[in-house]
Amino acid sequence: MIEQKSKIVDRAILSVAGFEKVFKVIHQNTVLKGQSKSTFHNYLRRIALISLHFGRLPENITDDEIQEYLTSLALDPKSPSRSSFKHMVYGLRYYFRHIGLNKRAIALPSLKNDHKLPVILNRSELKELFKAPKLLKHRIILALAYSAGLRSQELIKLKISDIDFERKTIHIRQSKYKKDRIVPLSAYIAKGLKKYISVEHPYIWLFNGKEDDGRYSPRGLAWIMRETLKKTSIQKKVNLHSLRHSYATHLLEDGVNIVTIKQLLGHATIQTTMIYLHVAQLPHTPPHSPLDTLYPEQG
Repeated sequence: MIEQKSKIVDRAILSVAGFEKVFKVIHQNTVLKGQSKSTFHNYLRRIALISLHFGRLPENITDDEIQEYLTSLALDPKSPSRSSFKHMVYGLRYYFRHIGLNKRAIALPSLKNDHKLPVILNRSELKELFKAPKLLKHRIILALAYSAGLRSQELIKLKISDIDFERKTIHIRQSKYKKDRIVPLSAYIAKGLKKYISVEHPYIWLFNGKEDDGRYSPRGLAWIMRETLKKTSIQKKVNLHSLRHSYATHLLEDGVNIVTIKQLLGHATIQTTMIYLHVAQLPHTPPHSPLDTLYPEQG
């Protein structure tokens, strides 16, 4: 079953010749490759936007027209992070490779990493955040996200059966890179979860929502974080994913080695995890010769 389309995609299907076929084929391709729904919707929306702008599919848009269009996105003052530009390049690159136009994909502008450090919430800010929501369900969602370093997709895919209170573990299934992992269940959050389950009586999914399959939606999670922040004194620009960044940083500061943190986060490479070395407040060890620790001075 094809996922619900956005209004922009619907417009493209009605207005641009051949776009309906593009929609179906890209959907099939993302499913076969095991890519996420969000990836499918993001790519398709970008392709719909540029197709609507020119009134034709990307393969029928000239390179000069695409360059001019991308330049206008990159210079758009409403998008200081150039996110629209980046996602359009990603979408077009995916599309051109998908239809066999690899040369056109390669010719698109290269994207340099911004190398921005993640924003971390300190422990006082986290306590204020977790205390702010009126609803128990919202408090549990935020605290659980931090306590286990969960991505939003991992949070909404959790089933009640994935929580093992006896073994104190959380089983995260088929997450990014299609891998399972086990992370520790906080004793503190376990108490809250038991209370939440007894009060809310969730069915199958740990957090029931309005999605077709009964799960909570990513937009719903983002809304909880956004509305909760309004009730706090926190001034930092953070989102739900910032709780995962804070989790990793605080574990590092607590002395957990970076290889273990990589495994807990489910990162594909250690290089991704190493960014937290730049934000963690680690004890400073003055420069010295290891020979002096091998043969310490005798008092």
